[in-house]
Amino acid sequence: MTTLDAQTFGPRFAGRLGMLTGWRRYAAAMLAGAVATLALPPFHLIPLLWLSFPVLLWLMAGAEKPKQSFWIGWCFAFGHHVPGLYWISVALFVDIGRFWFMLPPAVLGLPAVLALFAGLGCLVHHLLVRRFDLGSLSSALLFALCWVAMEWIRGHAFTGFPWNLIGYVWMPVLPVLQSLSLVGTYGLSLVTVAVAALPVLLGDAKRPLGHTIRPALAGLGVLVLLAGWGGWRLAADGQGTVPGVMLRLVQPNIDQSLKWAAGAKLANLRKTIALSAAEGWENVTHVIWPETAIPYFMQVGGAGESQVLAQSVGRIAPPQGALITGVPRLGQDGEGRERYYNSLMAITADGTITASFDKFHLVPFGEYLPLRDWLPDGINAVAASAADFTPGPGPRGLHLAGLPAFSPLICYEVIFPAAVMPGDDGMGRPRWMLNLTNDAWYGRSTGPYQHFAITAARAVEEGVPIVRAANTGISGVVDAYGRVTARLGLGVEGHIDAALPEATAKPPLYARFGDWMLLGLMALVGGLVILFRRHGYLQK
Repeated sequence: MTTLDAQTFGPRFAGRLGMLTGWRRYAAAMLAGAVATLALPPFHLIPLLWLSFPVLLWLMAGAEKPKQSFWIGWCFAFGHHVPGLYWISVALFVDIGRFWFMLPPAVLGLPAVLALFAGLGCLVHHLLVRRFDLGSLSSALLFALCWVAMEWIRGHAFTGFPWNLIGYVWMPVLPVLQSLSLVGTYGLSLVTVAVAALPVLLGDAKRPLGHTIRPALAGLGVLVLLAGWGGWRLAADGQGTVPGVMLRLVQPNIDQSLKWAAGAKLANLRKTIALSAAEGWENVTHVIWPETAIPYFMQVGGAGESQVLAQSVGRIAPPQGALITGVPRLGQDGEGRERYYNSLMAITADGTITASFDKFHLVPFGEYLPLRDWLPDGINAVAASAADFTPGPGPRGLHLAGLPAFSPLICYEVIFPAAVMPGDDGMGRPRWMLNLTNDAWYGRSTGPYQHFAITAARAVEEGVPIVRAANTGISGVVDAYGRVTARLGLGVEGHIDAALPEATAKPPLYARFGDWMLLGLMALVGGLVILFRRHGYLQK
């Protein structure tokens, strides 16, 4: 391509996108959103963001009315979330005869609702750009602010769903990923969207190519600087492990259709025990099973069947150690009513339950039905029986013999930035996190890969390693810098024995200040928007 072609291609392409109307405009937005999905786990085609976000901005530039920008943004996000979240519908096929009516809401309804946030962000962007007559550079940075503000709201509103945040695209690029320790995933999303949006300036026909390409190159320079700092951070770590701790993570790989089958539950439990007792057990200090690995309801301190079951599975616990397992728990509230909990229990070799933890952030429609009293009788949550699960009190640290204090997280709880560690309870900072999960619901879809990547991000944000035991995978250990030190792939039956990495000496900035770091970064980007507008840099 000649220099003249390079200088004219961008404006021609941008102009054609801006002139699209009707269904063609919205179809182009959906396609751009779908392309952006390929930058996320497990594909990580990150450069595609440098195409998707400029296309979105060029489409919005052709919108004359605010509602048009809203629908362009909505279509982009809808096209982004349908392929990004299709795996949710896989869970319904475990019992499609009961849950067939939930298939359209899962495949199309949830993406449609989540897309409202992006649509509102694009609407606000349209109004501010027109109100303050912003040029392409200020507009691109403002767009990043609007996008991430809506990501944050999506992650908190109505219990929140912060899945597939743009910052997760960097999971395989460890030097850049270290930025999570400073500004968290939302902050890395802000940097990524801002840098990826800057090529929108190449569509400006009023200025020579040299002027419009400089901001894009400067954005890449920011990523290079972050990568340089992240590389230094990685090189400075000694990669130590906790002395005297050897964990055995058991992955029984039990299909969800068989997990709760009456004729298979005992065989499933025996299979998990046998995997736990495999060669090398004598070198292990603690055995860890996945979420609901014990397929029977148990009671803490209960007698009868609960006591017999605890004694039976406790035999696999190493001497002076414990079996840590997921199990559904039966309990009572203050008024004596029966309650069900998705729990973690630590069981010693003599069958004593020494600690327990109840999942506090339940999955809407999966473990409980919002507004159940307003719904017809007979409609149940996908993973619950006739009664919903009850949430536990919240994050807290657990202390077990032979282990540093840890923060337990069950399945879905790990996806929430800045909400995975207990507050100051006087017991000190947990030195690791433990995530028990059952991703068998989602088969061999992209969901388990996304979940594992999200789990790894929490380790970098908090500066502590995370250990993950999953029924069908992906199980593994991730150190405090995001490095995977042990891993058992999706759909593999077996176990892995792994040392426990050390936590960072001090909590990183994001672990200490949470999303205040994001707010500071947003203020900085907002200041650049004002600065560039005030000085007329690449203004209209």
